[in-house]
Amino acid sequence: MLVSFCVIAYNEEKAIQSLFKDIRNQDYPHDKMEIILVNAMSTDHTRELMEAFAKEDNGFRRTVVLDNEKKIQAAGWNVAIKAAKGDIIIRIDAHTMIPSDFVSKNVKCIQEGEDISGGPRPNVAEEDTPWKHTLLLAESSMFGSSIAPYRKSHHKTYVKSIFHGAYRREVFEKAGLFNESLGRTEDNEMHYRIRKAGYRICYNPEIISYQNIRNSWKEMLKQKYGNGHWIGLTLGVCSRCFSIYHFVPFVFLMALVVFSAVALSGCPVPLAVLLVVYFTADILMSILAVKGQKKYWQYILLPIIFLSLHLAYGIGTLSGILKLPFWKRQIRRENK
Repeated sequence: MLVSFCVIAYNEEKAIQSLFKDIRNQDYPHDKMEIILVNAMSTDHTRELMEAFAKEDNGFRRTVVLDNEKKIQAAGWNVAIKAAKGDIIIRIDAHTMIPSDFVSKNVKCIQEGEDISGGPRPNVAEEDTPWKHTLLLAESSMFGSSIAPYRKSHHKTYVKSIFHGAYRREVFEKAGLFNESLGRTEDNEMHYRIRKAGYRICYNPEIISYQNIRNSWKEMLKQKYGNGHWIGLTLGVCSRCFSIYHFVPFVFLMALVVFSAVALSGCPVPLAVLLVVYFTADILMSILAVKGQKKYWQYILLPIIFLSLHLAYGIGTLSGILKLPFWKRQIRRENK
């Protein structure tokens, strides 16, 4: 089966060289792979690095470099999918690391009858410093990223969404391409349409890829805010794209606001109960996160980091919901 290995990138000159090395090392026959590289109008040397890789003789069927003039991720994936000629289309983020059997395991899973395959995506840190390790623990913890049970599953199962997926070409032919009005949540909406079209998304724990965490606390907060913001906006496009897990930070934020108002009116009990329950969970999950790890003093900041990530996500969701009517009006104007 011919595999179209697709990567889109914006200003990823620091990370993409590592991914190129991983692509070269794939044990799937290179003459049965084509590499589709999409540059989102980067302002660094990302495109030059892509072109240099394309000129190498790695034995691939072909390697092409394309431009995503719209810059947004959904448009970039559409550029790649339209250019792909493979029986299987694999989507990979630029700041990702993959083992040498990543492609071959996906192909095997699909040859066994699956339509979409993928697996766990553990987080890793670029540097092994106490602070980066603390941020890694926060991002890797179910309390800091997601409580969706399949993320930690060790068994093959069917899920609503997947990281770094491999898709039969026919999936996009039937379900359509990515919604270019969306940012951050384009996967959720696409996977909803894929499931609605009758396809199942297979989570296989043997298919592993790795994702670098954001380099700073500030960048992590920005990411969580952005994720929450787009969830709020996407409610106006596809409310069924999400599970209850996506709204836990928003519910916590709103409970905090409502109970604070109640406390100011003379009834502090609900707020006290909420804070006791939250910080008990916060501290317990922080202890579980550092269990068995090296002991760094920075770990004492984990409860604060968790709280900040939850609030950033919740505030982002609230801002998206408040902006939703204006955003939908803008989308309608652009589509006329």
